[in-house]
Amino acid sequence: MCGIVGLFLKNRSLESNLGRLTSLMLRELCDRGPDSAGFAVYGGETEGTTKICMVNRDGAVDWSATAKKLAAAIGADVAVERIEDHAILRTSGAGDTARKWLIDHVPAAYVLSQGQSIEIFKGVGDPAAIVDRLDLERRSGTHAIGHTRMATESAVTVAGSHPFSTGDDTCLVHNGSLSNHNRLREQLVRHGERFQTDNDSEVAAAYLASRMRQGDTLEQALENGLKDLDGFYTFVVGTRDGFAVIRDPVACKPAVIAETDDWVAMASEYRAIAPLPGVEHAEMWEPAPATVYAWSHAA
Repeated sequence: MCGIVGLFLKNRSLESNLGRLTSLMLRELCDRGPDSAGFAVYGGETEGTTKICMVNRDGAVDWSATAKKLAAAIGADVAVERIEDHAILRTSGAGDTARKWLIDHVPAAYVLSQGQSIEIFKGVGDPAAIVDRLDLERRSGTHAIGHTRMATESAVTVAGSHPFSTGDDTCLVHNGSLSNHNRLREQLVRHGERFQTDNDSEVAAAYLASRMRQGDTLEQALENGLKDLDGFYTFVVGTRDGFAVIRDPVACKPAVIAETDDWVAMASEYRAIAPLPGVEHAEMWEPAPATVYAWSHAA
């Protein structure tokens, strides 16, 4: 079933409340996805420095030793911050090169994201407990997306938790299922994409990242996806500047969007939007099939 949320703050004075508001939204959807949860927060942009988020796969990871080895491999300084079973590595080196090195040389952990703004966190178990453990409420930023997962097609692991990210400051959460993800995975691997899981949502994230590397805007990548991604889905996609929502041409997965002068919110159900401030003044609608809805802070 799964639950997805997205919150884009138009009023920048609300940025200190982003984590608290996103937390309220995710807590409302615990019963849609009781197995695991994750969230991506965009904020604290670092000019010239890439943040790489990672999480333990099994056992303990010596993050300090990992940072030193990565620094030697890419020829740039690397700092590390530990957050529970996660770590954020910061470097002035090339983010793509660092991500690939970490995937190849740190098998005890997953690389969750890379970019100047994005930070992704995931966990297995009750979503409310994950939100508390990883202290989502204290996080600030411009926008966030999140996911509560019901693992109907794969094991309950942190690897299967959303969001998924393979491109710089770009991530995706997904409610639904793709039928041609194995073929697309093979095509993307031939073009140099790196995968860490068997999840079809990671393929969707990689597809969009690949399209944008080729010059597509986010909106163009999503429109091309209507031709290339076979299945049923509701996507919420985050980028450095904003986020977008799209449903497949059948639109069998639930979704609602609300917008006020201060924010735009998307969720699988209205009850996740109901706790937001000023919701009584929101324009609200069900997103149409095969239609891209996008918002951005970019000028």
